[in-house]
Amino acid sequence: MPSTEKPMAGRPADLYDFSLTALRDSDRDRYLACLLSPEEKRGPLSALYAFHAEIARVRDTVREPLPGEIRLQWWRDLLDGTAAGEGESNPLAAALLKVVRDYSLPIGVLQDMIDARVFDLYDDPMESRASLEGYAGETASALIQLASLILDPKGATTSVDAAGHAGVAQTIAGLLLLLPLHRRRGQVYLPAEILAATGLDRDRFLTGEDRAAISHAIRAFTGLGRDHLTKARAASAGISRWNRPAFLTVAMVAPVLDRAEKLGAGLLEHSIQPPQWRRQWWMWRALRTGRW
Repeated sequence: MPSTEKPMAGRPADLYDFSLTALRDSDRDRYLACLLSPEEKRGPLSALYAFHAEIARVRDTVREPLPGEIRLQWWRDLLDGTAAGEGESNPLAAALLKVVRDYSLPIGVLQDMIDARVFDLYDDPMESRASLEGYAGETASALIQLASLILDPKGATTSVDAAGHAGVAQTIAGLLLLLPLHRRRGQVYLPAEILAATGLDRDRFLTGEDRAAISHAIRAFTGLGRDHLTKARAASAGISRWNRPAFLTVAMVAPVLDRAEKLGAGLLEHSIQPPQWRRQWWMWRALRTGRW
């Protein structure tokens, strides 16, 4: 069972207060995105985002895959309704169930999001671009679209294409930010076909010895991210004004891709996380202009 278990507060506002506080600690960028959203949407968005943060960090909280799978299964059971009564003692779970009911969020999409996170528990390589795009589609892209259903249900259907490509671009940027951590764990998210095209495989990438080839692979990976970001921007006209907050964290993608491309193999050892104040400025600007 997730570590967020605490006595559950009684009122819906209390549930959302808890999820917003949890989000502040687990995902500062999406926490800020909530604060930049309409006031009546902040609580429901925080419940969705805090759930996403909870399942995304399962690998950080376990030493072996099996306990991680058990944690993910608990969330599946909760959404299936087979964990009867268990969500009552977990305020984050209760907040998630409330937002699912109030906004008719599709359970299947949330279940797919959970299933995709099983990949994080193991050190298997990402097989192909298609595998990566599928992983991103079920996590980051789905999260954007679910947030759109909360913000503007009627306008959400027109942003599906933008959400799909933006989520892939955002996933690639996020994986580049986490590359030093993933390398220490023995995880490689760069698709095997990109590694092979530069003369690498999983083990050679992890050793970090062939700096030139690794730089080529990282730049090819950033190129894939740029391609999806370009397509997301081309489709952004379909994003309603009220759904802009769902896309705010996409504002970090282009600067991260720029830094990764410039650093190349140096990314194996060095973080390229932009300072918080820059990320806040990028999101505020994206909200005002609708561009990221």
